[in-house]
Amino acid sequence: MIGIKAAREGTDDHDLSALVEEFFRTTFATDNPLITEAVRRMLAAGGKRLRPRVTLLAAEANGADPRDHLPLAAYMELIHVGTLIHDDIVDRAETRRGVNATAVDYGNRVSVLAGDYLFAWIFKNVTANYPPPVPHLLSSTLADITDGEVLQLRALGNLDLPLAGYIEVVLKKTASLFAASAECGAIMAGAAPLRVKALRDFGLHFGIAFQMLDDLIDLTADEAEVGKPVGNDLRERKITIPLILALESGGDDLRGEVARYYREEPDPDHQAPATRRLAGRILAAGGARKTRDAIAGYVERAKLSLAPLGAAPARGELAALADGLARDSLARTR
Repeated sequence: MIGIKAAREGTDDHDLSALVEEFFRTTFATDNPLITEAVRRMLAAGGKRLRPRVTLLAAEANGADPRDHLPLAAYMELIHVGTLIHDDIVDRAETRRGVNATAVDYGNRVSVLAGDYLFAWIFKNVTANYPPPVPHLLSSTLADITDGEVLQLRALGNLDLPLAGYIEVVLKKTASLFAASAECGAIMAGAAPLRVKALRDFGLHFGIAFQMLDDLIDLTADEAEVGKPVGNDLRERKITIPLILALESGGDDLRGEVARYYREEPDPDHQAPATRRLAGRILAAGGARKTRDAIAGYVERAKLSLAPLGAAPARGELAALADGLARDSLARTR
């Protein structure tokens, strides 16, 4: 099991981001040097570390010292990293967080094995060091993530995908890991069942809002900000929340343009102008405003879920994380 001694020394107790970064920098290593190198490279590329922060805040909200739960928080981020390694292979992505995707530097075969190994290594440690139901929750979460990815692949190019179908994908692919991060942190802190459920519900609503914002960012940010080509979801024929909501009011003209774009073979050298134009049309047809409103709704649900935590200081920090999603969506739709 990865230890916590190094992370206890010289770090502000209340700076959870610094705790997580110091932990990865000083303590993380698998039994395979090549896998460790590939994963450390992905970690060094950045990321908000929201999943481990949710785990630590959930523990702190129930009276625990978050430093005692750094290994568990780290496993949440490493599960996420493993899914990103596999996602980039499936999507044939060349960049991730502004650096080469793992498959670009290590090849597809090593990258597939790296993701597989990382999952196996995580669960070897989790089953050895954590009591039920934590191992079951994390194994079920990984199954949900994989199921969500398959559902998303089956929905590629389906302009008739209903909003409920999109939410099903997001619940499994993205929100399930946020929910597990919060739930496991609460369980290991000895929280009462009502508080465990409250934090799981927070993670689910937060995760849905997070994915909706990610969909919006894909259409509004520049490549320097997101570390991958803008409009990447369109190029991959994904059905995202801005597209679904824009098609509701955009008329046959917009639907026809999207359908033609999705029928064409991707041409990286000539597709960028068409992608930018289509992204602009989706945003203007209500995709931006309606997505912002949907995010605000799920942020509010996430915050309301925290009521059983009472006056715990970490409740405010969790609510602030959710409010950050709403603020970001607002800034992108003015």
